[in-house]
Amino acid sequence: MEENFSMVAKTLFGFEDLLENELRQLGAQSIKKGVRNVSFVGDKGFMYKANLGLRTAIKILKPIHSFNVNNEKDLYNKIYAMDWSKYLKPNGSLAVDATIHSHLFSHSLFIAQKTKDAIVDKFRDTDGQRPDVDLKFPDLKINVHVDRNRCTVSLDASGDSLHKRGYKTATNIAPINEVLAAGMIMLSGWDGQSDFMDPMCGSGTILIEAAMIACNIPPNLMRNEFAFERWPDWDVDLFEKIEESLLNKTRDFHHKIIGYDKAPSAVLKARDNVKNAQLEDFIEIKHEDFFKTQKPGENKLHMVFNPPYGERLNIDMEQFYAEIGDALKQNYPGTDAWFITSNLDALKHVGLRPSKKIQLYNAKLESRLVKYVMYEGSKKQKYRK
Repeated sequence: MEENFSMVAKTLFGFEDLLENELRQLGAQSIKKGVRNVSFVGDKGFMYKANLGLRTAIKILKPIHSFNVNNEKDLYNKIYAMDWSKYLKPNGSLAVDATIHSHLFSHSLFIAQKTKDAIVDKFRDTDGQRPDVDLKFPDLKINVHVDRNRCTVSLDASGDSLHKRGYKTATNIAPINEVLAAGMIMLSGWDGQSDFMDPMCGSGTILIEAAMIACNIPPNLMRNEFAFERWPDWDVDLFEKIEESLLNKTRDFHHKIIGYDKAPSAVLKARDNVKNAQLEDFIEIKHEDFFKTQKPGENKLHMVFNPPYGERLNIDMEQFYAEIGDALKQNYPGTDAWFITSNLDALKHVGLRPSKKIQLYNAKLESRLVKYVMYEGSKKQKYRK
């Protein structure tokens, strides 16, 4: 039996509850929610499973040591004192990143540098050889987190951020992060039991994440590599077993997922990405201007999209958001419409009252995920039934 150990899954602000729920469903133990992170306990197989299967995690970290730290010299000495030979060979390579919430230190890069110095000096003194620094493909990626005077040293099990799923070859201006897209869809409550639409689909991220949620396809199956594949205890047989067990839980989907975009280049990119994700059977992308469309069919429609915020496009945002409201009101009865925006002024011009508003961040932009319910007929008629 593999022994259990503590791990930390990092996420975006506002997704902590979603991630906690995902971990519970995957079978994690001792789950504890933090801010932008959820800690949990599991074995090596579960670490593989978390990296493959979590939709709202950005990183999985494995803490290996923590201690109080008073200054740079103290940090260097305590990192130096650790036994790094368990994790890295003298001729291996490493990369260090640091996050700091402390009055003692001001530069995370400096802390990362000090940590790296301590590790390579230790190898040089004990083995006469020092590991190289490789920021792109290191054998070992180390995360140092300093909170006030407490330092936690972790191994980064993921490597590249888990939002890099591996299906995207082409993107547009301001593509949405895959983890943000998945979290928005999950917050919207979509369960794969209705048709789904993204009327401004860009490179297709929201559509692809929706299809994977509907079919219960693990989000990170297509990644080239996880950092743990370079660890000394990497177990390829166990990994393939975990992969297979997750694939056995996929399910059928009997509705439509539709994407529109008015830019022909976006339509081509989105179709490309859908093909890479092997989801052409579930997703249809059309070259359409949302403002000139009508709801296809009579069935209930679930809509999630990421309209322009005006950050990079020179258009009249107030007019644009008013047109979103008009299109929904006039052409999309029987639709739950959700979208995210950081343009809170333009949002006031939609001309509809949102039934929900959730604070999120798109990169560093404070944003709102809003929901508009478009009833069949008028709202009064609905309540008279």
